[in-house]
Amino acid sequence: MTMRPLKRSFFERPTLKVAPELLGKTIVLRQSRHKEKLGVIVEVEAYTKDDPACHAARGKTPRNEVMFGPGGYSYVYFIYGMYHCLNFVTEKKEIPGAVLIRALEVSNEDPRIASGPGKLCKYLKITKEHNAKDCCDENSPIIVTNNNLLKNKKIRIVQTTRIGISQAAEYPWRWYIDESHSVSKKNVTIQPV
Repeated sequence: MTMRPLKRSFFERPTLKVAPELLGKTIVLRQSRHKEKLGVIVEVEAYTKDDPACHAARGKTPRNEVMFGPGGYSYVYFIYGMYHCLNFVTEKKEIPGAVLIRALEVSNEDPRIASGPGKLCKYLKITKEHNAKDCCDENSPIIVTNNNLLKNKKIRIVQTTRIGISQAAEYPWRWYIDESHSVSKKNVTIQPV
């Protein structure tokens, strides 16, 4: 199976358009030349420049610099002294935005193995070393591809409020695939899609 990364033009669009369209796409994490781990994205959350919960809301810092573009780069940060979180940068250069990958469905594995931002990074072995990688470069250690491993399944996308944050948690900027058993948490406040 050829794993071609998504084009930069996919990511360099409004964050709220990119986020739900990442559902069903496949993350490929290359651990070595002949070894890789795959997971289908089944839950995402969007963060934009005007969003008080966004890391870039107060301006550019060494930590969040990658969020200011261009789109298609990875943004990995460490929280609670124990978890890494994986995001993909969206929008055009100098407009900060990112999509947090909240859960992956992994073939032939426990469906809960990557059912949360920290758990999926642990499964894929993502660390700060994976920050600021160009995911549109086919030689990158991390890419997102259109190879949808769920393509033969009928899926329903649900839009809900975000979870696990204290600011702007009421924003309905979380999307997930309802049929997946790998979603971290279902049905908070559902919005029609």
